[in-house]
Amino acid sequence: MPAARPNILWIVTTQWRGQAGGFAGDPNARTPHLDAFAARAAVFERAFSNHPFGPFARALLLSGKLSPANGVRDYWDPLPRDTRTIAHHLAAAGYHTAYFGKWHLAPRDPLAPVVGEAHARQLVAPEDRGGFSLWEGFEGGFLLNDPFLHGTALPEPTRFPGYQADVVCARAAAWLRAHNSSCVDGGLGFTPACGTGLANRELRPVAPPGGAGFTPAIRTSASQPVAAVAQSSGPRTAIPHSAFRTPHFVVVSLESPHPPYGAATPPDLAPRDPAALELAPNVPRGGEVETTARRELAGYYRHLEATDRAIGRLLAQIDLDTTAVFITSAHGDMHGAHGLFRKGWPYEESIRVPLLASWPGAAPQRIRTPVSLADLPATALALAGTAAPADWPGGDLRSLAPDAERAIPLGMPSAPPFEKQCPHPWHGVRTRDELRTFTADGSPWLHFDLPADPWQHRNLAADPTRLESTGPER
Repeated sequence: MPAARPNILWIVTTQWRGQAGGFAGDPNARTPHLDAFAARAAVFERAFSNHPFGPFARALLLSGKLSPANGVRDYWDPLPRDTRTIAHHLAAAGYHTAYFGKWHLAPRDPLAPVVGEAHARQLVAPEDRGGFSLWEGFEGGFLLNDPFLHGTALPEPTRFPGYQADVVCARAAAWLRAHNSSCVDGGLGFTPACGTGLANRELRPVAPPGGAGFTPAIRTSASQPVAAVAQSSGPRTAIPHSAFRTPHFVVVSLESPHPPYGAATPPDLAPRDPAALELAPNVPRGGEVETTARRELAGYYRHLEATDRAIGRLLAQIDLDTTAVFITSAHGDMHGAHGLFRKGWPYEESIRVPLLASWPGAAPQRIRTPVSLADLPATALALAGTAAPADWPGGDLRSLAPDAERAIPLGMPSAPPFEKQCPHPWHGVRTRDELRTFTADGSPWLHFDLPADPWQHRNLAADPTRLESTGPER
């Protein structure tokens, strides 16, 4: 019997483009866990990041509003503290809310490095955590191994050994099991022995070498570290099992497969041969672009495989009869298409993201109707039986026809100051068959007929026989 008010789980990766997965027909991808999930889920074949850059995409997911209406116009803008987030809305609807992993929306120093330990250890103040009742994560730093976590039960950044996606997914899974048991840890989230089904040894905290009172991460095999769950020193409070009929909303936010693509993955994953990878037709051949694309894609596909496995372990803990699951990414990566790299560009490789969804009572299906990240918060409220605010642009994904026309607003409100990214703001629209984009002053920039030109070789905006409008309202 489908749950009337299901639990809701978002799994949000970073830089996983929509074309990259076995479920999407990519011959290079090894994604058996997501492929298996896709076989029983709704696969949205035309899913897009409205703003293909991390902070803008994350601000949209949390606020339900497009940038800059949500207060995030510049890369360095934090999510305003007075934002009424999806966590606030669902808490008001009676949901427990929890967040694990990458945040990237706290106040940051524009002069400080965005890569490295300093950013990974930056504290996100409680008032900057979007209203989640349980929050455990990190601001950024792109440490794909041995991440630092802090939050509700970890007042100081604590380093956890292992692949970042493994650590974050394992801790989220442990919280879910504790949450569904008969007791909680003083409201802080984790409990070491409350009938969760976890062996107590899986719940020991981990700290950097030399820390007192910590034990190493255990392993389920010779090569698979399991992230340990932090044990609070506070009192444990027994709560009747019936209390946990209250549904929960959980966000699991992963940095991978974001660069550095040369970062280590779990050692049992085989390296990829750059020369053996199949490149898309729009990647120029015979020069530095091809060489760079092959080198980076070899690392990228290893990180996809590692992330797929981490997500698979988390999904193995989820009851899909009572939980609605949405798996997506903040944006994609060009990987040499049109001679370009990274994100922020309006091409398919940058704006298209995977979106796999399962909700109680749903049948497996493939949906060609365009959708976007803006639809996730609106769908979450619909699942909770709550109407989305009138100024949210998204809709309920469950109500879409499988192959209908729909216009998706796209844009970059500003140009982040990083090498290889799109150097100017733009806005546009992606329909079922077309992409149209415009520069900040409304001048036509790119226009592609995707059925006729799937690799976006011919820019119709330069065709004098076609008239271009300035696109949707920004």
